[in-house]
Formats: sequence, C-alpha cells, structure tokens
Amino acid sequence: MHLSEITHPNQLHGLSIRQLQQIARQIREKHLQTVATYGGHLGPGLGVVELTLALYQTLDLDRDKVIWDVGHQAYPHKLITGRYNCFDTLRQKDGVAGYLKRCESKFDHFGAGHASTSISAALGMALARDLKGQNFKVAAVIGDGALTGGMALEAINHAGHLPKTKLLVVLNDNEMSISPNVGAIPRYLNKMRLSPPMQFLTDNLEEQFKHIPFVGESLSPELERVKEGMKRLAVPKVGAVFEELGFTYMGPVDGHNLEELIATFKQAHQMPGPVLVHVATVKGKGYEIAEKDQVGYHAQSPFNLVTGKAIPASSPKPPAYSKVFSHALVKLAESNPKIVGITAAMATGTGLDKLHAKLPKQYIDVGIAEQHAVTLAAAMACEGIRPVVAIYSTFLQRGYDQIVHDVCIQNLPVFFCLDRAGIVGADGPTHQGMYDISYLRCLPNMVLMAPKDEAELQQMVATGVNYTSGPIAMRYPRGNGYGVPLMEEGWEELPIGKAEILRQGDDVLMLGYGSMVYPAMQVAEILSEHGIEATVINARFAKPLDTELILPLAQKIGRVVTLEEGCVMGGFGSAIAESLLDNDILVPVMRIGVPDVLVDHATPEQSMAELGLTPPQIADRVRKSFSRQLSAVK
Repeated sequence: MHLSEITHPNQLHGLSIRQLQQIARQIREKHLQTVATYGGHLGPGLGVVELTLALYQTLDLDRDKVIWDVGHQAYPHKLITGRYNCFDTLRQKDGVAGYLKRCESKFDHFGAGHASTSISAALGMALARDLKGQNFKVAAVIGDGALTGGMALEAINHAGHLPKTKLLVVLNDNEMSISPNVGAIPRYLNKMRLSPPMQFLTDNLEEQFKHIPFVGESLSPELERVKEGMKRLAVPKVGAVFEELGFTYMGPVDGHNLEELIATFKQAHQMPGPVLVHVATVKGKGYEIAEKDQVGYHAQSPFNLVTGKAIPASSPKPPAYSKVFSHALVKLAESNPKIVGITAAMATGTGLDKLHAKLPKQYIDVGIAEQHAVTLAAAMACEGIRPVVAIYSTFLQRGYDQIVHDVCIQNLPVFFCLDRAGIVGADGPTHQGMYDISYLRCLPNMVLMAPKDEAELQQMVATGVNYTSGPIAMRYPRGNGYGVPLMEEGWEELPIGKAEILRQGDDVLMLGYGSMVYPAMQVAEILSEHGIEATVINARFAKPLDTELILPLAQKIGRVVTLEEGCVMGGFGSAIAESLLDNDILVPVMRIGVPDVLVDHATPEQSMAELGLTPPQIADRVRKSFSRQLSAVK
C-alpha cells in the first residue's frame, strides 16, 4: 500500500510491521519534500511517525479520539487522514493548516496551537463520553516540553483523581520543546529514558508466581501488593510520581520500534482508569541534519534537502526586529547587571539566546510556563531587578491573570516585549498577535508603546529597561525592519506618552501606531496625488496618548484616521475615539485595523490585502468616506 492510498486511518488495521515501516518512510519523504519546498515545522513531525502509526493501528478512528498537543507534531496525522493529495498546500492561503483545525477534518478532534492543552481536552471528552453512557477510547499525545506547562499538570492532577475514567496519555519524550527543555521534570524524565521498562518486570513476576505449585492461583491479593512493591523499586522517581497521582505508568518505550509500540498501546487500552505511556523519540528522526540540529530544524523556511541550507533570498534583507531587539538588550545588560531577560521556552524566537550566550547569569528560561514567567518577573521587580519578559503576543495571553494581579495591581516595573505582534502569516489564528493592544490597554498602570521601525525599537528597549514607575509593554512585528540606520549603542530614551509629527497637511489627521506608521505615510502620498493633504503622526504610545499634540490637531483638521495592525475593537483607534469623546471633540473618526474576524493562515501580504489594510486600499477608503466633506472644504 502506498501512502497516497490512505484516506482513513483505519486502513492501517491489519498491515504488517514491514508495511507500516514502508508507510513510515513515505510519510517522512512527503513531510521533508513539502517543508523543504514551502517551509513549515520539521523536527516535531519527523519524530512521531512510528508513534502515530502504532497508536492509530490500535484504535478505531471512526469512534475513538486522539487529541494532539500543539499541532506541529501532527503532520503525520494529517498525511494519513485524507490530506496527502493537498499536503503541498501546507500553511498556504486556503490550504492545509499548520496546526489542527476542527473545521478541516473530522479527525482533528480539538484545535491545537498552544502547548499543554491536550490532557485537559482529552479528559473533558472522556468525562463527556461517560456522562452520555458511550464507549470509545480517548488519547492525548503530549510532548515532554509541554508537560512543563502548568495546565498539563493541573489536568494530570484531575485525571488521577478519577480512577474509573479511562484515558490514555502518550508522553512523547524527545528531550526538547523548540529548544532543549529546562527544569526538574525534564531532568527526571531523562533518568526514566535510561531505565528498563517497568511493565515487563511486573508482568514477568506475575508469570513466575503463577507457576508455583498449589499457591500460584491463591496469591491474587498478595501478588498485587508484591507487584506494587516491585513497581516502586523499578520505576524511577517520575514514574513513581505518576503512579502516586493515580496513573498506570508504562515505559519508557522505544518510540521508533513499531512492534513494541503496538504491543504497549494494546496493553494500555485494556487497563482501567488513566494510563500514561512514556515514549522515547528522536526529534527530526530520519533526517540526519535535523537530528543533529534539533533547535535549528524545529521549523524551517524553504531549504535544500541535500545540504539542509536555507534557500537564500533574492536580495539582502534588513535585520529582523527580534535580532535588533536582542542586540539592544545585550548591550544594555552588559552595563546593567540588574537587567534579566526571561523567556518561556522561546529563546531563539525572541532573540534571548544571544543574551544567554553573552550573559548567562542574566538569562532565565522557565520552559512552557508563561504564567510562572510573569509572576517570577513581578517578584524579581520587587527586589530591584529589571526583568525583561520577552514573549510572543499570542503566548502572553496565557499569562493574563498574572499581568493583572501580580504586575499591574502592584504597579511593578516589569518590561514586557511582545514579539510577533500583528499578522504573523502561515501559523494562522492561534498565533496571530491581534489582541495585545486591547487586552493590555484596559489595565491600570500599564504603559503601551510600539516602534515605527527598528531604530525606534532600539530607543524603546532603552526606554523600557529604564522605566521604573510601573509596568511597560512594547509590541513589535514579526519579520524584517525597513533598513533604517542603526546605532550600536547609546540610544536616547523616549519621553513617555509623546508622539511625533512626520508630515503636515490640513485635510486629514492620520495617526499611525507601530508597524502601521510607514503605511500611513504611503497612504498620505497616495492621497496627495488626489489633492488631499494629510498630517501624519507617529503615536509611539497607545497609553498614555499624547493628547496635548493630538486633540488640538483633531479639532482643527476635523477628520481623523487611525491605523493599527491589531484588532480594531478596543485597540489604538478606540483609545483615540474615547479620548476625543471624553474631551467633547466630536469629529468623524475612521478606525483602520483588523475587524472582528479570525485571520487565517496566509502570507502577511495576502492577509493584509484580504483585510483591506494595504496603503492603496486604505487611501481609497479615506477618499470615499470623507469625499463630501473634503469637496465642501475645497
């Protein structure tokens, strides 16, 4: 059977180990070819090919449900659930999503974008099953990196309290999340990887007792107690912890041995209550380059399969915002030992790996634990440290309660650096940085700023680390800057809440925030060609607003346009409109931003065009909206 013939995972039933191995090779070939051509996540999926095939061969996927933690390890799942023929549209507009989506396939039982959610979701489905009197299996597949997330541990705590609820948790242990794992749990899991399988010991013990003449059949209760004692001796500490928490622990199992995996899963399905199967895998398995560089090949832009090297851009690009951020932070930290960078398992993505390399004592990786990262930073701020919390906009949502209670209510000087703010492209709705302006703007004591370009970002880094009056946040986009000149050091701090005028005109007042400042300038140029002259302001701050500058201009010009790369509801434009109303300035306001929709996966350029956020589209809206007023004035 060829992989292209598999449209339903139940077609794996009855296949021999040799046939499954052939399917595994074909999955890796298709996976590698697709990601090398179009880009995407690489290492995670390559590591779970055998795990996926073995698990699905032991389930009836017309009834049973598998919940994947973080969809980027589920590419093999997609390839055997009817998406082989369209897999070359991966992460492209209107194509196969890079994560799991319930609307994409009946086999995607739960959307997965952020880590540590699968056990909670699987347990919820298992409890719903039992309430309805149904009978099907539920399995959660979670990585060891995601196991460091508090939500996963909360779910384990709950599931272990339900001894009659059948639930299978498959722990995919490859010693990695995106970067090498940190913390006590991964350290203990590593000890377990080196330990002999526990289930064999206890089962073998039972067989030996059964063959003792006259007593073998009469030792049932005693035998169970002996077996439990043997488990305590045989299982390493974390295995014993899972057992104490109410799970039956099985493993570690070789995650690339199909025969062993199938036998283990079959046995796990027969056990009552919650079961945890510990599977040891290799991230990037089957592609030697990815196996050797598991961080670099977690995800890749298009690359050469033979050499593993990225396909170079047609022309040199300006430095990425994250690179400019990391350079500025390292320079400032070198002269201020109180500056400490904090990441939640995203060192390379945020650029904090550079701080780690240069000043390891001023760097903390808490693992996939954003809530902990925020409160940790709050407490460090209490002690006079200057914590810089670098987290993607989408991931900081997970620490919102801590931002409110532990930072803002106590008015602590924590500097939040929100990478990937705005439209991020191929990762889709779960990763778009749409909401940070809205969800932070409403919090007392919080200062919000966003740079118009990479040079202003350097100034804002200096501003943020030196601001001690309370919490402050800076958002900046994914991708490259504009190529403006940069300073190596000595950046001047910006005055809090002060904007700047970039262009003057009497017809329209345009207020750009962050990544939409340069597009605002382009819009102004297009309008000028039609005889409409705009004043353009780089707001810099969404909170506090520069009302001394903005309000008189709004009243004088009488037509206001706001531009932001984020949700328009409650965002920067809303802040401007509220300020105008509060000051009895009743002028028309057009808010340009992302409407109340989920932004799907596509290139950022495609998404901007679809949302009507390109300069020509915005200029056309402004002309049409204000045409009567402008004609009357002219």
